[in-house]
Parts: sequence; C-alpha cells; structure tokens
Amino acid sequence: MLTTTTDSFRIAFAPLSLDEVYRLADDSANGAIVVMSGMVRDNTEGKPVVALEYQAYEPMAIEVFKQIAAQTRQDWSDITRVVIHHRTGRLSVGEISVLVAVGCPHRSEAFAACKYAIDTLKHNAPIWKKEHWADGSTSWVSIGACEEE
Repeated sequence: MLTTTTDSFRIAFAPLSLDEVYRLADDSANGAIVVMSGMVRDNTEGKPVVALEYQAYEPMAIEVFKQIAAQTRQDWSDITRVVIHHRTGRLSVGEISVLVAVGCPHRSEAFAACKYAIDTLKHNAPIWKKEHWADGSTSWVSIGACEEE
C-alpha cells in the first residue's frame, strides 16, 4: 500500500475494508465523503457469473491511481483525500472488488470526482478481469471494455 499525507492507493489480495477506506478519506475539512464500492454481481448481460478473477500489473496500476488522484485534484481543487483500493485474485459473487473514496467540503464535487476516478480507473488501470460463468466457461474482459455504470 502507498499512502501519501492525504491519499491512499492499494492493490490487495485480501478483502477490502469499507471502514478503512472511509477512515482514510476522512478529514476535518470534509463536508462529504463519497465512497464507491464495486462488487461482483451474479450476472453479466443476463449470463450467470459465479466469480471474477482479477490480475494487475501492480507497480503500473499504483502509478495510474496516482495520476487519477492528481487529475482529480486538478479538476476539483477542494478535494481533501483520494483513496483507491483494488482487489486481485478470485472473488465470489457479493465480494468487493474496488473501493474509491473522495473527501471534499461539498457533496456535488465529491460525487463528480468519485465518478471521474472510478470511470478513469476502469479504462486506464492495468487490471484484468476474468469472468467465471455458471456453465464452467471463462472469458477475459479487456482494459477499457467496462461499461460506465
């Protein structure tokens, strides 16, 4: 994990903690903390999913997380904290795969910045996802192929 004086970036095999991410995003100047929790859902386009497997090129992913935070701070200058944590390994339905938190004095900026951060992560970070289907088949999803939801 890399933690600067205000931001935190992590690629982890172990489960992610909502409480920890919230604590890391907390600051006395905040009027809002927005946390986006990405989870493994039970289907993709109606096809049953039993698990997702994530792999990452960790050093580059952390650099991308830093770039996302820097751009986020440039676009929303009041931001106090940016926290980006992502899982690797095999995750079952319902497990948290990614947590992004943004602390800011105002909620509208916190929401917008958090959305920007997760959307940019999904398209730029060297993190690969393999879908494990209920029928036993698997398929890799390429970087940037994720829809904006």
